[in-house]
Amino acid sequence: MLKRTNSAPLIALVAAFLLAGCAGITEPETKSGPLSVTVMSFNVENLFDNADDPGKDDKAYLPIAAKRNESHVAACNEIQVDRWRAECRSLDWSDAAIEFKLRALATTIRQVNDGLGPDIIALQEVENLGVLERLRTEHLATSAYLPAILIEGNDARGIDVAFLSRLPLLRPAVLHPLTLDDYTDRAADTRGILQADFELPDGSVLTGFSVHFPAPFHPTEMRVAAYDHLTHLLQALPEDHHAFAAGDFNTTSREDQEMHMLDTWARPYWTVAHDIGCKACKGTQYYARDDSWSFLDTILFREARGGNTTARIRADSVRIANGNPAQVAPNRTPERFSWAGRKGVSDHWPIVATIEFAQKQ
Repeated sequence: MLKRTNSAPLIALVAAFLLAGCAGITEPETKSGPLSVTVMSFNVENLFDNADDPGKDDKAYLPIAAKRNESHVAACNEIQVDRWRAECRSLDWSDAAIEFKLRALATTIRQVNDGLGPDIIALQEVENLGVLERLRTEHLATSAYLPAILIEGNDARGIDVAFLSRLPLLRPAVLHPLTLDDYTDRAADTRGILQADFELPDGSVLTGFSVHFPAPFHPTEMRVAAYDHLTHLLQALPEDHHAFAAGDFNTTSREDQEMHMLDTWARPYWTVAHDIGCKACKGTQYYARDDSWSFLDTILFREARGGNTTARIRADSVRIANGNPAQVAPNRTPERFSWAGRKGVSDHWPIVATIEFAQKQ
């Protein structure tokens, strides 16, 4: 049976669970079965504050009063995509809009684990630590998440990858930048891979990678480079680390079919969550232009090669978390967030999987 260490952070973590009055990470001394950790991957679609961040292109996410000047209008007019240009000009990203967005995200997260939320969430499209801490402390306070994990990257818009977790960090998180020597002109539209080494109750390590690969309109070679980057990070881990990668891999179903992306860059190294569960799921993102579904978002897992514990994704735990009515458009696809329409959550549905651990016999 797994046993807990005497570390102070873990004692504080258990105390927080008790105060919350909910069951989170399975307590092996008091509950039957193996310890389990539930992981969610969630692209939260433009979680911005409404302060202008110098050096970042966040001009669409400002209050309307800050947009009534010629320089702002001129900058918006340079945007080629109609919807983005309209947002830049007329979206009123007010305090009320942010509050509405945070409530919608929290409701979506709390649909998992009997209202407590997943044990670990890998998030994408978060502007900064401040707005993520607002989500954690103001809207997910009863979920007992530890301080948010986010390291500012180099994406031109300022969107970052992040984690929320009830498991303590073993050491400070690290952001591994994605270097694209053949696509230096597109580097501003890329995110690094965030690595966090989480301590399990028996002292073993679960390494998480939160990822947001280059978007589908970029060449396939850019996503291949991102997969290769992730593979090298995985192979550099100590053998006794269990590992997962979760996030927006931006691999469309069409690209996967034509280029065999998962067969080449994921399945040789990882268990792909939606391969073993979620058989009736269509995907996490819908592309109306060609009426197609894709698992842009997924969870990958690799069991440790050494150490004292075994681990696996429980197949029946893999699911799309879309039980919040606000997430679902009338055509049963993800309802993107709209402050003007007072509706939606994100243009991606989260995916969830539970990893179970057991001591080797």
